[in-house]
Amino acid sequence: MTAPPKPQTFSTDGITAPLRHPFFRRIWLASLFSNLGILIQGVGAAWAMTEMTSSAGNVALVQTALMLPVMLIAIPAGAVADMYDRRVVALIALSIALCGAAALTVLDWLGLTTPNLLLMFCFVVGSGMALLGPAWQSSVSEQVPGEMLPSAVALNGISYNIARSFGPAIGGIVVATAGAVAAFALNALLYLPLIVALFLWKRAAEPSRLPREQLSRAIISGVRYITNSPSIKIVLTRTMAAGVVGSSITALLPLVVRDLLHGGAQTYGIMLCALGLGSVVGALNIGEMRRRMSGEAAVRACTLSMGAATVAVALSREPVLTAAALVLAGIVFTIVWTLFSIGVQLSAPRWVAGRSVAAWQTAFSGGVAIGSWGWGRLTDAVGVEVALLVSAALMLLLPLLGLWLQMPRISARGEDAEVLADPEVRLPLTNRSGPLVVEIEYRVAPENARAFHNVMQDVQLYRQRNGAYGWSIARDIADPELWTERYHCPTWLDYLRQRSRSTRSERALDRQASNFHIGPEPVRVRRMLERPFGSVRWNEDVPDRATNEVLPR
Repeated sequence: MTAPPKPQTFSTDGITAPLRHPFFRRIWLASLFSNLGILIQGVGAAWAMTEMTSSAGNVALVQTALMLPVMLIAIPAGAVADMYDRRVVALIALSIALCGAAALTVLDWLGLTTPNLLLMFCFVVGSGMALLGPAWQSSVSEQVPGEMLPSAVALNGISYNIARSFGPAIGGIVVATAGAVAAFALNALLYLPLIVALFLWKRAAEPSRLPREQLSRAIISGVRYITNSPSIKIVLTRTMAAGVVGSSITALLPLVVRDLLHGGAQTYGIMLCALGLGSVVGALNIGEMRRRMSGEAAVRACTLSMGAATVAVALSREPVLTAAALVLAGIVFTIVWTLFSIGVQLSAPRWVAGRSVAAWQTAFSGGVAIGSWGWGRLTDAVGVEVALLVSAALMLLLPLLGLWLQMPRISARGEDAEVLADPEVRLPLTNRSGPLVVEIEYRVAPENARAFHNVMQDVQLYRQRNGAYGWSIARDIADPELWTERYHCPTWLDYLRQRSRSTRSERALDRQASNFHIGPEPVRVRRMLERPFGSVRWNEDVPDRATNEVLPR
């Protein structure tokens, strides 16, 4: 008797696995077109500027106008992505970019474009894309299961790198055959597929029982979370350092072609294609790299390979050898950035994902911008070859950062929060009542004091990143078994937000701390309204007393 066929199974680690999900596949394909469009517009805008002015500074400002919004509005854009429906935010962002591209098309078709108008509308398009980035990237976790998120992030990198490989070439052909106005019009048209894909995405919104944060408070909450998250701080620091050191090749590539290879525009296009090809190969192999190596080992191997590729580019005088080195540089460059991006997205819970992605974008673009400026100044002083060799030497030393700032373990994100019931309240409180003081008493055996104190350091970080301030842990000098944890929340609403933001791993820390508690009585929790004048004024018949409650807290 023939055995029944085994059911077909799929690896959730495969790079193409997320494409089995229709919404992700549709949005991913549409994003490929929008990435092509922005790169085609960049070529058209640069060429239009060269026709209007002979100033090299103005030509360079085209890229600045397109990229500067990322640095200026990434953090507010991340807060907006976390505060509102990310699908709606993305649609608004694309509409802004579409309007900028359409206006630029009309102005150029009418012959009314000036250098300042060109830069202004490039800035408008760049602002739309800067607003889109956090909303789009942080929504990936809503389109695929958590175990597929690393592959989905890598696929987004492939989308951009495919566009980077072919976009400038397509843009050059379009400008050569139909002029810059055709490039602007094509960019506007290529936004439409992504707008349609997002419009058709029926996002399952999870309404919050708490009021939405104000924008300023949302930004502060994001900064507070990041500064109290060791894993995110490590990734951002490593991203910034790699951006500063590793930006030399992309920043100096035109000079490499001109001064070292003695080539022209065609050679430059070939070198760009080699770099883009390597980026695609790197993105396709990110899953295999993650299976074979830890995050730290992969980053170390890639930075060493990047240093070797930079040496080859500096010393080569043959276009074939330089192109081969650029393919290697593209491979490892993309793997490193993808690992950093995955590290940030898997280290942040959903409520702050957009702000964390925005912080990574800021660190990345800031590092590249600072590095590019620095390598340009160094090249003016010592030449292209020496500048690249200095960059290579620093790149070879970069893995030493891992001795102090080791990459966090990259795995699927377990971000679901444990829903906590609201505590019992007998005082008349409003959302703005506060500050609130929380005291938690533990009774710990003396032999476990050091271990308990170590756990409480992690508890401190998670409370602070979720909204607490003024945290302290104290030990009773007359009763050494008695420990008191104390912290503040600005308002009652902030305290409720803090309780709703705790992830499963953070709640596990609470349980770990509670496991040290001994004695017949449970851990005691006090919640007290500091400066409770308002509660007395509103209702004098209600006793002014703290609420006491047993865990959960």
